Amino acid sequence: MIIQLGKKNSSVGPGPRRRDSEFRTGAASRVTVFLVTSARAGSPAVVRATARRDRPLPLARAPLGRYGCSCGGRRPAAGGLESAVDATPARAGRSSGRAGRLRGCTGPAAGNGDESSDPGPQRRTQSPGPAPTLAPLTRLEGIKVGHERKVQLVADRDHFIRTLSLKPLLFEVPGFLSDEECRLIIHLAQMKGLQRSQILPTEEYEEAMGTMQISQLDLFQLLDQNHDGHLQLREVLAQTRLGNGRWMTPENIQEMYSAIKADPDGDGVLSLQEFSDMDLRDFHKYMRSHKAESSELVRNSYHTWLYQGEGAHHVMRAIRQRVLRLTRLSPEIVELSEPLQVVRYGEGGHYHAHVDSGPVYPETICSHTKLVANESVPFETSCRYMTVLFYLNNVTGGGETVFPVADNRTYDEMSLIQDDIDLRDTRRHCDKGNLRVKPRQGTAVFWYNYLPDGQGWVGDVDDYSLHGGCLVTRGTKWIANNWINVDPSRARQALFQQEMARLAREGGADSQPEWALDRAYRNARVEL
Repeated sequence: MIIQLGKKNSSVGPGPRRRDSEFRTGAASRVTVFLVTSARAGSPAVVRATARRDRPLPLARAPLGRYGCSCGGRRPAAGGLESAVDATPARAGRSSGRAGRLRGCTGPAAGNGDESSDPGPQRRTQSPGPAPTLAPLTRLEGIKVGHERKVQLVADRDHFIRTLSLKPLLFEVPGFLSDEECRLIIHLAQMKGLQRSQILPTEEYEEAMGTMQISQLDLFQLLDQNHDGHLQLREVLAQTRLGNGRWMTPENIQEMYSAIKADPDGDGVLSLQEFSDMDLRDFHKYMRSHKAESSELVRNSYHTWLYQGEGAHHVMRAIRQRVLRLTRLSPEIVELSEPLQVVRYGEGGHYHAHVDSGPVYPETICSHTKLVANESVPFETSCRYMTVLFYLNNVTGGGETVFPVADNRTYDEMSLIQDDIDLRDTRRHCDKGNLRVKPRQGTAVFWYNYLPDGQGWVGDVDDYSLHGGCLVTRGTKWIANNWINVDPSRARQALFQQEMARLAREGGADSQPEWALDRAYRNARVEL
């Protein structure tokens, strides 16, 4: 476990490890608690909490399991202590040959456990020269909501990019994919096979929770947002995903209080004394004894990953090239990003509000550049500069993509939960979000997950990028995601691109360096 104190003073990426003095602590410091355990082979259960408190906690470390990952590195929708498992490109394509070459890993030492066979950068025979300085990242201007610009993404037609919001910087491109391309992507995904996107942790969850090196007093103060000495339901909901992979509601919390006799007066508020009297082991036993239905999970869907690199299906290559022209980013960045994720939501499917990327603290590193990082860190995060989402079919009922706080004047995590209405809950309160995008076959929406740092690179995570998949009330919803990976450390991203180019040259024109990408996206699951 790591208790990370403070918040980055600079929005520039981590680069070399920062000193503790370079992080703010005190009245407004953010405390991030990470707990990572192996839920099952290749499937890390992740527990994380963020909160503000008036005094720092001591830094504590515990050994990490081989598959430890930091929840895609992101804060769950509003911070929160979460145990939920999703998948970054994983094992579904093992037998699919080259079409399944890229798989996802956001956990250290991912793979099948044969660490000795990993021909990572530590085995290279020559040291790379100084990494080149990368050009500033391209970032489209939103201008104003409703603004449209014409672009030519394919030879035979024009497309229009329409601004949907400025916070986050969010755009829509109708007709980005043809109906035939949408059907082909679905067909390829079905041929490869889809797997459940979220799997509940196993018995190791309780054991891992029991190893948390934090007192109940510290935990209480971590959760007590307004420092009034009482825990309201919304404080518990806002700062925790206590549900061992399930989405907790006010009713769930009150049922749990009643079952473990934590709230004698039944008012839904815990005093410090009541919290101190509670045996946390009873909480863990209660959560383990209640099997979550699919509708109670953070995410209820199935997915797979489709390779888009050299040698992929010509339509997959064409889509990647179209994304390259859309984003106006360098080919090196786009080509070295994650493969295409294809997701199916059946009737009743949903994905509660979340962000796609996460901040990089000194104790974290980006998954896509970890193999060239000359430093040892215990946590990884998916560093996703942009999200490009494609709607592959028209949905009969529901299934919108909701941005609960898009273009709000201000952002406050606690304001997401008011009067028992949780704006992150996409099953019950999608209609209350600020912006909802209706799925239309072939339409693409894309947004930036980070703010700029003022120097042409990646800054802090944009909290306004909070989004989720609304409940599918009728029919089936198919989407696909292209995530564009950029390390907030400009130097590390440059080193990564340099090393990938060297390996590609050494491997020949027809060879994608297997360790570089295939192993970097393999056999690990993270909730994003």
